[in-house]
Amino acid sequence: MGTLRNSVHLIGRPGMDPEIKTFGEKKTARFTLATNDKYYNDKMELVTDTQWHNIVAFGKTVDTVEKLVRKGRLMAVDGKIHTRQYEDKDKNKRYITEIYMDEFMLIDKVSNDDDLRNDE
Repeated sequence: MGTLRNSVHLIGRPGMDPEIKTFGEKKTARFTLATNDKYYNDKMELVTDTQWHNIVAFGKTVDTVEKLVRKGRLMAVDGKIHTRQYEDKDKNKRYITEIYMDEFMLIDKVSNDDDLRNDE
């Protein structure tokens, strides 16, 4: 089988514009991505199952994400699954699973009136 590695490939739509944070000289971008799976249930009714994924970008990718990614725009994301834990205010262990994005590609076309955030 060769080398197995942690890899995820998703196609979906962001549920929000990216949230950009700067820590010193390092930047991160965070947004949610909705993916849909459609199937027919036992009654032959079409059901859409929507899953929400937490996407995180680091480094140079953040600049491109900031310019191009918008809520609702169809995109493909490649990355790695990462789970981290933290303690809530009541000292309970909590876990969150995120997709650390390596690459992305916009699938829908950019319209002429899309400013690509160059003026902001």
